[in-house]
Amino acid sequence: MKKKRHKTEEIIRIIRKADGGQTVEEVCREENICVQTFYRWRRKYGRMEMADAKRFKELVNENGELKKMLADEMLKNRVLEESLKKKW
Repeated sequence: MKKKRHKTEEIIRIIRKADGGQTVEEVCREENICVQTFYRWRRKYGRMEMADAKRFKELVNENGELKKMLADEMLKNRVLEESLKKKW
């Protein structure tokens, strides 16, 4: 069975449903998720608002790009060091 990936905005909306008065079990049954999943999401996204979630997603993407750039530069440095060792 294929699992559905929920977006951050959807996760926050689901958490707010439970905060709004419905029980956790009702919310999980409506959204077809496990109770453990709900509590994992609540631990991760519990205090976030929609704007925070969007900023979090942007920061994660930016961090990934920076890690790629750092890895590329480290590889270039390593190649240059190896080529310099061979010349001497």
